[in-house]
Amino acid sequence: MSSRRPDSFDGLAGYRGRDEPLYGGRSFGGSSSSDLQHWVTTPPDIPGSRNLHTGERTPTHCGDGGEEPQPAGGSTDQLDRFAGFGIGLVSLFTENVLAHPCVVIRRQCQINYHARCQHLSPFTVVTVMYHVGKTQGPKALWKGMGSTFLVQGISLGAEGLLSECCGLPRELPHRWTFKQVAGHFLLKGLTVMVALPFYAASLVETVQSEVVREPPGPLECLREGVARLLGPRLLPQRRLLPFRRLLAPALLHSLLRYALLTALQTAITALIRYFLSRTAARKKAAMENTGLHDDQGSIISASSAETAVDGHFAELAASLVASLAADVALYPLETALHRLLVQGTRTIVDDTDGGVASLAGGVAYLAAGGGVVLPINTQYDGLHDALTGASAGVLTGGRGAPEPAVTAVGGACLYRGVGAVLLQYGLQAAALWAARTAYTAVAARR
Repeated sequence: MSSRRPDSFDGLAGYRGRDEPLYGGRSFGGSSSSDLQHWVTTPPDIPGSRNLHTGERTPTHCGDGGEEPQPAGGSTDQLDRFAGFGIGLVSLFTENVLAHPCVVIRRQCQINYHARCQHLSPFTVVTVMYHVGKTQGPKALWKGMGSTFLVQGISLGAEGLLSECCGLPRELPHRWTFKQVAGHFLLKGLTVMVALPFYAASLVETVQSEVVREPPGPLECLREGVARLLGPRLLPQRRLLPFRRLLAPALLHSLLRYALLTALQTAITALIRYFLSRTAARKKAAMENTGLHDDQGSIISASSAETAVDGHFAELAASLVASLAADVALYPLETALHRLLVQGTRTIVDDTDGGVASLAGGVAYLAAGGGVVLPINTQYDGLHDALTGASAGVLTGGRGAPEPAVTAVGGACLYRGVGAVLLQYGLQAAALWAARTAYTAVAARR
């Protein structure tokens, strides 16, 4: 009796019609088929699954018991896919969690008009971080991180909802028109208007000293944002600027930064990819001249892995450099905006000079935990007033006379704390370089 075990199996034969053979050369009527392919074509690739891309084939056992070698494209594609996910995760973690102390010190330096040290270097910023962490604990360096995530979520949700309701484009196509650009920037402006009250509440939560307040609740940012939106009816502060007077500076800063960031990122990405294409062409020509072909697959695959790594990191590196350039270029405008947002909120910040000079000047207070805190009392009338510092002063009862350190607000004082920006992007660049090195080592071993 002959065996009824099929010689092979074609996994997609059932989709080709009932007249075609289904079980390895035997139809239901007992007739035999011609030579069949001993491969199973898999469906399109699913991120995170073990499927391959369309057109790639998974080997199966042949009729004679042999096994065909598996193509290496599937494993390479899966490595690239998981590497892209891991690199993006490392970048987000570094930007939003690891570098958050830099954001805290940066904002405190921006609004602390009492400070005499400008902190233009990352080394002085590290000293301030050490001093704050020593007196208040490491938790003080990550204050306001939850509200920062909340503001980002509100911005993303508002942008998506406005885009669906108003028909405004969230992304610009490769060949755009002026109408599409106007609609896209209108969407960005409306998103800024929706998120601005909550951004102001998050800013105050980030710069407020931990030694003079209780830890805020998870929904404190939402409550303060709604109160800031309603204005003096819920926050009856004489120096608190109304929401309508904060829209113009916020829109100006956000739209200018977005336009500058997009233009720089596009130009830097094109430049990096141009140099990468030239480098890849030179390497390919060198391998062809030296006779490296498929029989030396280890060297060729290592070169391909290196090219894939460069392609993964080109856009991330361009985004990092463009963000750094945009933040430094618009740093004075951001400083003025933050000073307007915290005015009238009774904010008390940590001392960024070590406390000796501030205590001697009589403008600081020695907290119970040993740290020195400073009150922020300003009376700006608008954006121009915040940039020039014409009416900035410490208010003691009535309208106080400006301090010497306050009148010298213009010039380099508007870049106070820019060293924290350099340190922040330095940490992100180091994390990106570490991820690239790890990916190159893993890809070279395969």
